[in-house]
Amino acid sequence: MIKAIVSHAQGARWAPLSVQPSQNPSLIVNVKTRFQTHLGFGGAITESAAYTAMEGRSEADFKAVVANYFGDDGLRYNLTRIHMNSSDFSLGNYTYVHYGDTTLQSFNIEREEQYVLPFLREALNHQPELKTLISPWSPPAWMKTNHYMNHGGSLKEEFYPLWAAYFVKFIQSLQAKGIQPWGVSVQNEPAAKQTWDSCLYTPEQEYTFVKYHLGPALKNAFKDTIKLLVWDHNRDIIMERVAPILQDPALKGVVWGTAFHWYGEEAFGNVKAVHDRFPDFHLLFTEGCIEGGPRPGSWETGERYARNIIGDFNAFNEGFIDWNLILNEQGGPNHVGNYCDAPILWDRPKQTLIFNSSYYVIGHFSRHIQPGATRVALEGTLPEGVSATTYQNPNRDCVVVFLNVTTTSHTLTIQLPSQSVNVTLLEKSVTTLYEDEN
Repeated sequence: MIKAIVSHAQGARWAPLSVQPSQNPSLIVNVKTRFQTHLGFGGAITESAAYTAMEGRSEADFKAVVANYFGDDGLRYNLTRIHMNSSDFSLGNYTYVHYGDTTLQSFNIEREEQYVLPFLREALNHQPELKTLISPWSPPAWMKTNHYMNHGGSLKEEFYPLWAAYFVKFIQSLQAKGIQPWGVSVQNEPAAKQTWDSCLYTPEQEYTFVKYHLGPALKNAFKDTIKLLVWDHNRDIIMERVAPILQDPALKGVVWGTAFHWYGEEAFGNVKAVHDRFPDFHLLFTEGCIEGGPRPGSWETGERYARNIIGDFNAFNEGFIDWNLILNEQGGPNHVGNYCDAPILWDRPKQTLIFNSSYYVIGHFSRHIQPGATRVALEGTLPEGVSATTYQNPNRDCVVVFLNVTTTSHTLTIQLPSQSVNVTLLEKSVTTLYEDEN
């Protein structure tokens, strides 16, 4: 049976949409033309997100927030991202060692037991195979050239081996608590000098750190069980940043792939160019959000998510990790005032959850495209202003997600493997067409 759901500017939930059998399709799902395998969807468990979900709330309310993302009735997330040391979406700057401890004997991650790890464990209750990516925003201040965790600065070369050992310590500390991380990125946004936790790497510095320090340290400690991702920043200069690393044959078995964000240009062609030049490496979207504070009630935020997910998936991206899972009505807490939006907001004065259009738009993809699905071809010409991405799940059922950014509805006839149907894409909408065994 073929079904459809729609979210649109006048109603951002998942509403059923009628489909009718038809003939003479203008679009054909061709499952013989196959592209990348899908890894999954997820969002970041920052200290701010975990604090917002937990502080002053009952156990049942906290668990409900987690279920909205990781539960079967929610977005069915199977990926997440956590920060090593603090990020801007923490309650303040912090590290896991005492000042100047070059032995790492003082290393202790107990701070994370207050918020981040309880949230992560509850997510694991829903998704035992949850893949957790670790990203640092800054080393301890005393390891850096500017002596601050904030305002950029670089890792001092003398501390390259120690910082690599710090990664190992953090992973081992999580493993000791029964949590098996999936991977690490070298540095969050290594080309951005921020007023918050940040650390700059030139292409040469990242290459040197990966090849001679972090890569060998991870291999020695964990063999091939921890994936290593480079860049973790925007699409606009992605090629010039990853090429020095990915073109080195010695790093082919060391680096898993490239992490990237959506801030700046929506340069999907740059993502595809990395795949085309380095097809043996993977691509993973690891951060995106609506900057500048919350936009409750806005359709444009959800539309931005759909546009970027479709654009990146069609450029060989393998998964999508959103930024903060939940924030308060101000778009925080954020220890430097860098407020942002999130798919779910907690309105403290009204004591209620706000589900933004982005939440429902992500669900058009995450609830229907399963981990292990394969992107397949959609043949034919879409109307101007309409984009789509198409997958075949492991059970052979197909999913097509359409975005219509125009103020005109479009009726399309599409041939799926099982049947040809008409589907009407409402104006300013996201529509998911899927095969359902039930």
